[in-house]
Amino acid sequence: MGVLICYDCNLIENVRITALRGAEVLIAPHQTGAVRSRDPHLMGLIDRMIWDNRHVDPDAIEREFRSDKGRGWLMRWLPSRAHDNGLFLIFSNGVGVDDDEIRTGNAMILDPYGRILVETWKAEDTMVVADLDAALLKDATGRKWMCARRPDLYQSLTIPTGRERDTRVLKFEE
Repeated sequence: MGVLICYDCNLIENVRITALRGAEVLIAPHQTGAVRSRDPHLMGLIDRMIWDNRHVDPDAIEREFRSDKGRGWLMRWLPSRAHDNGLFLIFSNGVGVDDDEIRTGNAMILDPYGRILVETWKAEDTMVVADLDAALLKDATGRKWMCARRPDLYQSLTIPTGRERDTRVLKFEE
């Protein structure tokens, strides 16, 4: 097993290294979703009133959690982390108010092919549980791809380009 928290999973190399070191299961606790973003097709904040009214109108908050503010964002990258590295991925995420943002939960477990075994989009602390079939690991596409790697070609990946920055403060040039 390997553990990568939150932003660590956004860097594809981290998941690959974890798999190369023998992880068959990646545990990925997060605190993400429904955040400010410059990407016009991604995320955005959930209105605090929708969260506060979740018991009166549960459909409204679940729609938000299933939207690009929650599940949609995760579907852009989470299945590929599992698939491309041939490992099970256990994703957990905070749910509810976090400072001035609403976290979307969307806990899920994926198989080594990037398929979702179980998930939730409830606006509450919810646990997801699944049986992991280790037999799926043997022929997982990502594991075959890792065997076909060409490390001799990777030297250029380790050479700084001069564009590396701390992304927490990075301002993209227009």
